[in-house]
Amino acid sequence: MNELSINRPRRRIVSKTIVRFFLLLWSAVVLYPVIWTFLTSLKDNQMVMLGKPWDLPSALRFENYSNVWNRAHFGDYFFNSLIVTVGSIALSMALAATTAYILARFRFKGRGLLYFAYIASMMIPTTLGLIPLFFLLSDLQLDNTLTGLVLVYSVGTIGILPFAIFFLIGFYQSLPKELEEAATIDGCTDYGIFFRIMLPLSKPGLITVGIMNTLTVWNEYIMATVLTNNPEKYTVPVGIAIMQAEMQYRTEWGPLFAGLAISMLPVILMYMIYQRQITGGLTAGALKG
Repeated sequence: MNELSINRPRRRIVSKTIVRFFLLLWSAVVLYPVIWTFLTSLKDNQMVMLGKPWDLPSALRFENYSNVWNRAHFGDYFFNSLIVTVGSIALSMALAATTAYILARFRFKGRGLLYFAYIASMMIPTTLGLIPLFFLLSDLQLDNTLTGLVLVYSVGTIGILPFAIFFLIGFYQSLPKELEEAATIDGCTDYGIFFRIMLPLSKPGLITVGIMNTLTVWNEYIMATVLTNNPEKYTVPVGIAIMQAEMQYRTEWGPLFAGLAISMLPVILMYMIYQRQITGGLTAGALKG
């Protein structure tokens, strides 16, 4: 027994060391492309084309960022993506929070069918909705508009609304029912319970699913390509593809990677600011299903 009790701490130390090693290795694998992108954005074409893409830049060329922002109209693409992403996430979160709360807390006929309809919609491929959505937006005169993209992303086929509902249902089910009972005794209505109690408590879950859906909307390419053909309405993914195509036979690698670096910054900053809420939301939402 004594020998076993002595070996247990050693085994724990060894297992922790192994886990930490693989976590550090995984962190290096994830961070290396990000760091390489930022370093390449500060290089000139000569350094990249002469077979030195992995070396540190000999001179920091910050003008790559100003060139891509102004000359390549990347600033317009960035603000278009910002408007579409913020509008889509705000609308989808408002719809998802109310729908998930009703499905999680109320019992009514057709509740299960409605829940499975939302879940099933997550399995529909994005490309199946391209043609009908194109003609629908054309009939509504919303094609080539940021408003049309906001509506498509919010309730369309890329699945951010069903995913948010699926995630938030588990989150609302994990909240204690005693809170609602106490509020009802105090004379609070169903609307008051939701807006005053449940919605503030669901903030970690909303932030978590909001950031996950932000990644989907910010990086979406197919819908934005098909539904917009006006250069003034291009989003960041479409703008980067157009930028590379316009360079034709001579790619300006510095400005191109500068555009990629700019497109990554909002997501990285958002995660750095809300990383605690993301972790808390994932943990709380996993308690019940």
